[in-house]
Amino acid sequence: MTDDLLKPTQVHAEYGFSPQTLANWRWTGTGPAYIKTSPGKGGRIRYKRSAIERWLDERTVQSGGAAA
Repeated sequence: MTDDLLKPTQVHAEYGFSPQTLANWRWTGTGPAYIKTSPGKGGRIRYKRSAIERWLDERTVQSGGAAA
């Protein structure tokens, strides 16, 4: 089974997080895991679909439970 690699613009189209928000999360280390294809500013960024889904699952809050 393959895991889709998504560009930040594709993440935006499918999940609604803007490329700038994703960049901010990379900078602060708070967003989903990502792949950087080469060092420096010119490195292309890709996200595994499974990493985004896992990150979202970790932040899912169940209603009716204890206060968040």
